[in-house]
Amino acid sequence: MVKTSNKIHDIDSIIAQVSDWKQKGLKVVFTNGCFDILHRGHVDYLEKSRALGDVLIVAANSDESVKNLKGPERPINDEHSRLLILASLQFVDAVTLFSGQTPIDVISAVQPDVLVKGNDYLAGITDQKDPKYIVGSDIVRENGGEVKTVELVKGFSTSTIIDKIIRTNN
Repeated sequence: MVKTSNKIHDIDSIIAQVSDWKQKGLKVVFTNGCFDILHRGHVDYLEKSRALGDVLIVAANSDESVKNLKGPERPINDEHSRLLILASLQFVDAVTLFSGQTPIDVISAVQPDVLVKGNDYLAGITDQKDPKYIVGSDIVRENGGEVKTVELVKGFSTSTIIDKIIRTNN
């Protein structure tokens, strides 16, 4: 059994780990997100993502990145806590942090065989539903990889949970 903290990687060690996995012929799946308050929707999404390959890498937004995306009151959980919780999931093989607005640098470094996002990802970005609009899809496809979207569990999101708590307390 792999110790949870051993699944947490910086960029250099994630590159080395991916190299080892690929030499063993394993299919590497990559996804990313804030994962601020882990909930049923996240668990379902990550488990579906892992089913698309042999190993799953999850890149989480840094605290500063979450603040820039979600506002000054976020994240609820700090980056170290979010990485540790993600790493504790049995179907997550490695986690890493990224600080930009997108994980493009991690995707470029990792060169996953499969890039995964939830099917809601494109909804707020473009009218197009083509996965080619997913950040990093060009890099993954140029290297022979696939880009997939997975169905999300309706009604589960961190924002929905936070809104419910605020309504309950008002």
